[in-house]
Parts: sequence; structure tokens; C-alpha cells
Amino acid sequence: MITEEQVLQNYQSVKTKIEEVCRECGRDVSDILVIGASKVMPRERVEFVNAHTDIHVFGENRVQELMDKYNPELSWQFIGQLQTNKVKYIIDKVSLIHSVDRMSLAEEINKQAAKHGKVQDFLIEVNMGAEISKGGVQPADVLAFAKEVTTLENIRLCGIMSVLPNVESPQLDNFYLQLKGIYDKLKDTKLCNADVRYLSAGMSNDYLTAIKYGANIIRLGRVVFGER
Repeated sequence: MITEEQVLQNYQSVKTKIEEVCRECGRDVSDILVIGASKVMPRERVEFVNAHTDIHVFGENRVQELMDKYNPELSWQFIGQLQTNKVKYIIDKVSLIHSVDRMSLAEEINKQAAKHGKVQDFLIEVNMGAEISKGGVQPADVLAFAKEVTTLENIRLCGIMSVLPNVESPQLDNFYLQLKGIYDKLKDTKLCNADVRYLSAGMSNDYLTAIKYGANIIRLGRVVFGER
């Protein structure tokens, strides 16, 4: 594992690049939420990043790992594929679930949120590349799914998330352009139990492109924490 000094250097490099791309596309850097994608990182390293950088929200991909390193003093989101039978373990620990892609999962989140007397914020995951290995709603089905899922009272739709295919420009740019179109259409649609304000896209390999196309949540692991 890289040293804490290297983590800080990584963070400063990322911060500079984000500031540069925001200037280029006329965006305010304060509008971008950087999530520390902390998969396989020890709790101590997560706490170090929280204490010494501007990254104060962390995203976990696996339920067991989130439970193992959970610190209630930190802010956590769930960014990975979520099994229905695991919802009960994280419902009281995360502020946002990024990966809702089926009605059965939404109904279970709604059920568990009601038990805790809360309204759980979530994002619809969109499978932009129709990749079998990834979860997500097909782009053409997002609006219909949003209308269905927002009938549930203890969850609140806050936007969309996607893990874009690992392709080069201009194909990547085209995927991002389509994703931004879906987000804008969803934002303009009047829905109950919805406050559409987050476009979560962009990871270590494509976060600058994501910002260029309107993402306001980016999920960074390797470029901050180092190779896993």
C-alpha cells in the first residue's frame, strides 16, 4: 500500500485536475462531490483521507466491508450492486444508495427504511453500454422505472448513476452525452417522492470526462488511494 504522503500527493493532483476541467467548462468546483471509493482500503486509511483532505464522503461496494469498517462519525454511501437480502444491514448506515435497478430492490429498501422511520435517498443505476456484467436499467426504460419506483413512500429518487463502458473517445463522450440527456429528462419530469439533483458518474479513469458532461458526483478510488 502506498504511503500517506503519496495519498496526499494523489489527492492534490486530482484536485488540481478537477479545478482545471471546471474552469474549462464553466462549472463551479464546489458543485462536484468527490466520493472516496474505499473498496479494500483499511478503515485507518479512510479515516486519514477524511481528516487530511476535502473528501468526507466514502462509498463502499460490498455490504460486509461497509459493516466491517463502518464509523458513524464518517459519511457513507453504497455504490455497488446490492442484494435484496442485504438491505437491512446498511439501511441505517448510508445516506445514499447509488445502485437501484429493479423494483424488488426498491420495495425492500422502502420496507427497511419504514422500519427505521426514515426516507432513504437513492439513485437509479443506468446500464449505458448494455453490458451483461453490470447491473442497471436500460436507458430507454429509465423514465418508466422512475415513475413506478416513486410510488413508494419511504424512498426518494435523487437522480441517476452509471458505470460507463471502458472505451475511448469519441465513443465515451457519446455515452456521456446520452447519460446527460437521460438525467435532464428525468429532472424535468414531475414525479412524486423525487428530488432529482445528482448525476453520479465518473471513476478514476474517466472522472474528468464525467465532469465535462455534467456529473456532480464522482467516485474516486485508485487515483486517490493508490492501486488496490
